[in-house]
Amino acid sequence: MVQRRVVTAALAAAVLLVTTGCSSDDGEKTDAAGSPSPSSSSTGSSPPGRTAGEAPPAKGSVKVVRTVAEDLDTPWGLAPLPEGGLLVSSRDEATISRIDEKSGRRIELGEVPGVAPAGEGGLMGIAVSPEYASDHMIYAYFTSESDNRIVRMLYDPEKPAGEQLGAPDTILRGIPKGTNHNGGRLAFGPDRMLYASTGERYEGPLAQDKDSLGGKILRMTPEGQPAPGNPFDDSVVYSYGHRNVQGLAWDPEQRLWASEFGQNTWDELNHIRPGGNYGWPEVEGEGGESGYVDPVAVWSTEEASPSGIAIAEGSVWMAGLRGQRLWRVPLDGTETAAEPQAFLEGDYGRLRTVVAAGDDKLWLVTSETDGRGSPEEGDDKILELEVT
Repeated sequence: MVQRRVVTAALAAAVLLVTTGCSSDDGEKTDAAGSPSPSSSSTGSSPPGRTAGEAPPAKGSVKVVRTVAEDLDTPWGLAPLPEGGLLVSSRDEATISRIDEKSGRRIELGEVPGVAPAGEGGLMGIAVSPEYASDHMIYAYFTSESDNRIVRMLYDPEKPAGEQLGAPDTILRGIPKGTNHNGGRLAFGPDRMLYASTGERYEGPLAQDKDSLGGKILRMTPEGQPAPGNPFDDSVVYSYGHRNVQGLAWDPEQRLWASEFGQNTWDELNHIRPGGNYGWPEVEGEGGESGYVDPVAVWSTEEASPSGIAIAEGSVWMAGLRGQRLWRVPLDGTETAAEPQAFLEGDYGRLRTVVAAGDDKLWLVTSETDGRGSPEEGDDKILELEVT
């Protein structure tokens, strides 16, 4: 069951099944007001979609057009290159590969040194520099022996396969690491600043500590410095009170959205406001409490375990791990326009990452080889989808 806010019904709320004792974090059991996002005149960063202000239809559709690549090992991050090709990171192998999106041919760029895969940690999010045409930089978020960190590397496709990544330059270190709750998503925003999502490694108070980098969404310059206009002085912290965010995306109005793992009750889709406190560990789901920003939509943990998100055709598309489905959340401004809709339920197993591919297309990455899936029933793939 799904709960959401719809602008046409001011106080509407769905009654949802609450499943206790189940964490949405990939399926393991556990114990127990701001301004708009920074904008930019850059046109290449906004996702494709409908005319601004036009709400999408209540019901959409998903068609699997083709399998782009298969036989992937623990795929996590996906980043399209401006000249064509898809970069994909392997969490456990600590490698980045380039896939020809037309032929499926794969070339390994190289292994990222310093990665220490364990549990949910390893080589996770990747992003391509907004100045890629001139600097050829690739950014990566990974778990080391001591922390989670963000690095950038020069990519030289003229070198032999396996040797195309330069030495990593660490731009941010000291993000708390754990067996679980490492966050890991990287994305450049329309403002050409770098955003990163982090987890609180099972230490809820870290999420409320603005001096900690855990349980946050971070915003920084491409060099890793606090971005101009950040809400807290001399800090890369952009929003806080998060449990474990793994999805970041911007709508055509350059508003930031994020998906977040709940614990035993609610997974969340949030509209991110600079300086906003999203409640964890004091609130899970919609609390209606002063000082905390409520989610725009929530799901029971068995239905979602949300990882990557993308925005296309006026909707947020959210990949579900434990839920094994792709959610469509039609938007009307910063609210839902209609009930979220589920697609591909159980068809491809756990779903990790979804990326806008232009017009009405998405790239979707499965996650059956991450230690919680069923790799004997099928390998991991990148799929091309057509959506409305």
